[in-house]
Amino acid sequence: MKKKTPRQVYILGLVSLFNDISSEMLYPILPVFLTQVIGAPVYVLGIIEGFAEGSASFLKTYFGFLSDKLNKRKGFVFAGYFLSACSKLIIALSNLWGVVFAGRLTDKLGKGLRTGARDAMLLGYSDESNRGYIFGLHRSFDSAGAVVGPLIALLLLGIWNDSLRTIIFIAVIPGFIGLILFSFVKEVTFEKSAKPIKFFASIKTFPKNFKVLLTGLAIFSLGNSSDTFLILKSKDIGLSITMVIMAYIIYNAVYSGFSVMAGKLADRVGKTKIFFWGLLIYAVVYIGFALNTSFAGVFILFFIYGFYIAMTDGIAKAIAGSLVQKEESGTAFGLMQTVIGLSTLLASIIGGFLWSLVSPESTFYFGAVCAAAAFVYLAVNFRPSPGKA
Repeated sequence: MKKKTPRQVYILGLVSLFNDISSEMLYPILPVFLTQVIGAPVYVLGIIEGFAEGSASFLKTYFGFLSDKLNKRKGFVFAGYFLSACSKLIIALSNLWGVVFAGRLTDKLGKGLRTGARDAMLLGYSDESNRGYIFGLHRSFDSAGAVVGPLIALLLLGIWNDSLRTIIFIAVIPGFIGLILFSFVKEVTFEKSAKPIKFFASIKTFPKNFKVLLTGLAIFSLGNSSDTFLILKSKDIGLSITMVIMAYIIYNAVYSGFSVMAGKLADRVGKTKIFFWGLLIYAVVYIGFALNTSFAGVFILFFIYGFYIAMTDGIAKAIAGSLVQKEESGTAFGLMQTVIGLSTLLASIIGGFLWSLVSPESTFYFGAVCAAAAFVYLAVNFRPSPGKA
């Protein structure tokens, strides 16, 4: 019998929605703010994002483990969202690129603190009958913020005559609204393991299937470079920045709208089947971006791209949640995000070199090959338990 979705899942979804609105309001304007208002050189953008993302990747595993060890989740998640909300205020007050750097590091520290513990909370609200749906529902709320945030930013750009600092100050507000909502979320605890929880021992004893999943995700993520390359390709074709942002909004709208349906479908027909189809869609989209030369093609590809992530992001977490014990889930989810984050960081570096030294198309062909390789590796090596993944 399908378990009723707890109210806490919806509250956590709303928290993610407001946090993402806050973050995505910055997305279209932060590069311009940094280079034109602060006066930083363009290469600083890469330094800031690279170091920020890299530091967050390492922290996700450790703080996920710590939440398992203490059998406490809510404090980590609250602290994470609090730091992310404060980070926008730091950026809004900055006059030096070093302060913006500090703001981005604060944001990523917050993400590192909360990710494993939050996903463990979601796992605690689910069972095998609705796990895909619950993780898909949460991703739907989160990605909806990536639709609303850029739209608000575009609207405010017109109202305040491109006053970027004012918009960043306004972006602080949704983050703190989310923090207030989170105060209504109840703590989730699991039955403690009889054996002492040790960091490296916990990682070593994860089941083989989970390690296979991590390896497959690492292979895929090695070609899953930043969406910045999709945006650059779209601009090279001739789209204006406004049209590019609109295409990106369409992608997030599809992602948000289809995530719940993908989760339900995964619970019904099998999570790995939906995840595998998502990898194949990714490969097709990246080949499409390599070959495309039309305005219409950009919008079509971004539209299809939304289906890929709806079929992989939340579903991968649901699969992982079926493979590990709940009392070690914070470590597992944190480790998964660390592996993905570090591989994605390498992917952006590789993608940048391929773009500059070979051709823009080679970046997308490499991504498609990695997705296909991950598909083959997982199809050969991953053996889900009946009724679970």
